[in-house]
Amino acid sequence: MADSPTPTTGKLRDAEVRLHLLGGFRLTHDDTPVVVPRGLQRVIALIGLRPATTRTHLAGLLWPETTEERALSSLRTALWRLRQDPYCPLATNADTVRLDPAVQVDVDKLVDTAGRVRDGQTPADAAQALAAGRHDLLPGWYDEWVLTERERLRQLRLHMLEQVAGHHLVAGRHGEALDAALEAMAAEPLRETPHRLVVRIHLAEGNAFEAVHAFYVYRDLLLRELRLEPSPAMSALLDDTLEPIRRASQAASTSRRYPALRSTQQGG
Repeated sequence: MADSPTPTTGKLRDAEVRLHLLGGFRLTHDDTPVVVPRGLQRVIALIGLRPATTRTHLAGLLWPETTEERALSSLRTALWRLRQDPYCPLATNADTVRLDPAVQVDVDKLVDTAGRVRDGQTPADAAQALAAGRHDLLPGWYDEWVLTERERLRQLRLHMLEQVAGHHLVAGRHGEALDAALEAMAAEPLRETPHRLVVRIHLAEGNAFEAVHAFYVYRDLLLRELRLEPSPAMSALLDDTLEPIRRASQAASTSRRYPALRSTQQGG
């Protein structure tokens, strides 16, 4: 079967086609869902996540427990079935398969936003940046390639949110910084970095109570879940704030242990 290097359908050019992989597989054509059998969903999803991958590699990832020859045969059959749909979102050539350039993929938007943040740009739509990637990649799918991509995107989003919070903190936009840090905290409650950012933001605002409260909430969580203490770097953030409290506590403890000494000090 000869493959054309051009898109497999002309109808995509005049329509808005979206592939949603975050939160579950969904293919839409002008906001109308396109019904795709589960087996073919796997093919489209992998091609969307691994553009310009060779057919041999795709076949090996999709059918890892069979021979290369049988895997390639299964891939050819799947691609043939996809081409029967007039809204097939694929473009193929002799050795590679990719999505048609007209298809918009939500994963690509997350990766693009994270890249711009990494380059020091503040996202134009802050709310959209915070929401990007809020849902896991293809929940309920347990293929090895899905698990790998899911963790990669999760880490990408966490770092993006922390970088957004850091940018806002440096610029003095404490409210926006806190929003991003709390979003990262919700995504991974045991991760220290967003908790550390929350403490720094409260300190920058002059809210010592909020900073101390945030520290001890995280400390209690970490002790309860992992029997660990926060890192020295996080504890050091509150050294200046907690020092007067520590001195007062030590003085009170000394007074309770040595009341005679306290009387002497008062009398002197």
